[in-house]
Amino acid sequence: MILRLRSLVLSFALTAAVALSALAAGAAGAEEVFWSGARSLPVYSVEREDNALSITFDCAWGTEHTDAILKALEEANVKATFFTVQFWAEEHPDHLKKIDEAGHEIGTHSATHPKMSQLSEEAIKTELTTSSRAITEVTGKQVTLFRPPFGDYDNAVIDTSLALGLMPIQWDVDSLDWKDLSAKEIAERVVSKAKSGSIILCHNNGLHTAEALPVILDTLRARGFTFVPVGELIYRENYTIDHTGRQFSAAKG
Repeated sequence: MILRLRSLVLSFALTAAVALSALAAGAAGAEEVFWSGARSLPVYSVEREDNALSITFDCAWGTEHTDAILKALEEANVKATFFTVQFWAEEHPDHLKKIDEAGHEIGTHSATHPKMSQLSEEAIKTELTTSSRAITEVTGKQVTLFRPPFGDYDNAVIDTSLALGLMPIQWDVDSLDWKDLSAKEIAERVVSKAKSGSIILCHNNGLHTAEALPVILDTLRARGFTFVPVGELIYRENYTIDHTGRQFSAAKG
């Protein structure tokens, strides 16, 4: 009887451990994601039936390769979403204006690029409001999207962002272009992982990002995908988000 009881306890413990491990692995499908149990989640990807997806660029350093990226997007007639840090926006207002005038969407990537889960709620608000204001001062447009630096967040970060009218956005496809991978390696990573509703992470000053873009855009289009800014990909209301961060329209449920 004692042996049987011990066996049942061990079986239950193993089952629980496997379940928790699977749940955590599902939410951590993208690199640089911090996940710990039940929590408020940003949008990692979107359930879509039309093969739409989004390509995004984080702007936190330099502009040496930004013009080439903008040229590649223009030649492909693709509108993207750029997430800019406040200090980048203030140091490069001409490029911020150029991105806006090209028809791309601009969201905030914080003011100082901190790990925001380590900040107080008041500090989170300051990061988001001052950075959004800096963008609006250049573009004249309201900021409605936010990407946490390093992909780092907790409930306070997500809930505060939403309360300020900023939809928190992550990604499910990481190009790893910041590691200075070759254009071929970047393109292969992206096209092998992209699916309907994906949000692709790139950077505005990646060494080989501009070179990889034509291959990425042409290959995915040939597979039937279309590109839209994140603001057109996501649902703004009546939605649910599962434990992997995939957003679903509640109206279809």
